[in-house]
Amino acid sequence: MADLSFDAIGTAWTITTAAPLAAPVRAAVAGLVEEYDRTYSRFRSDSVIAPLARTAGTVALPPSAAPLLSLFDTLHRLTDGAVNPLVGHSLEKLGYDAAYSFAASAPSPAPDWRAAASWETAGRQVQLHTTEPVTLDIGAAGKGQLVDLVFDLLQAAGHSDVTVDAGSDLRHAGQRALQVALEHPYDSTRAIGVVPLRDRALCASAANRRAWGDGLHHILDASTGRPVQAVAATWVLAADAMSADGLATALFFTDPARLAEEFAFDYVRMFSDGRATFSDAMAGVLFS
Repeated sequence: MADLSFDAIGTAWTITTAAPLAAPVRAAVAGLVEEYDRTYSRFRSDSVIAPLARTAGTVALPPSAAPLLSLFDTLHRLTDGAVNPLVGHSLEKLGYDAAYSFAASAPSPAPDWRAAASWETAGRQVQLHTTEPVTLDIGAAGKGQLVDLVFDLLQAAGHSDVTVDAGSDLRHAGQRALQVALEHPYDSTRAIGVVPLRDRALCASAANRRAWGDGLHHILDASTGRPVQAVAATWVLAADAMSADGLATALFFTDPARLAEEFAFDYVRMFSDGRATFSDAMAGVLFS
């Protein structure tokens, strides 16, 4: 097996393939990741979305934006507005801004996704329109989508046995399953269980990953601008990483049964008081 490791979009990546990646494939991966960051990063003044924070307007996004925004449309509806890609301003108000000041002010709800933004496909591009200044933050599902895009690139290059690991988001294909530990949200040296991963994606979300101040962290209810408190961590298995990533976020706010009406997935959800619930297929993965 061969590994390629690098840091991008604020996390460590490891790509594992049965055969080493050729130089052009490595370059293509680097270019894809850079293009995605240059499109969506709210931490870059030169990103495609950066002008939207200053004034209402329209930006042109790549074709891959269509499934991403469609997922956000659905999760926004199923979570009654708690999942919202306009949550960037709310994060900035709590100090998670481009300067990483971590100087919090009063919580502020995100603009209503349905009222403040709309999108449409136009040829090979997606046009995103806004009616007021907004700070787009696709963190609820974007890293998962980028994992999928890198995964698809590698498979198109002939790598059928591959694992793309971007921190808490993984996608795997191959004959041998991976055994993935589920990190305890309150102690990174411990695991609460182990999940076998084969030909699927596994994404996790935890309140301890980006935390600062007094009870502040990056998983906000966009309808209030306040960090969620009841749930500590979630893990989701799904066919693709974008869906798994988005659903892992949605499980902080919504009953799994409601999500299961429109998505096929398995999950573990750990509450702040230490209780855990899980789907039938995940029975037995947690340590007793």
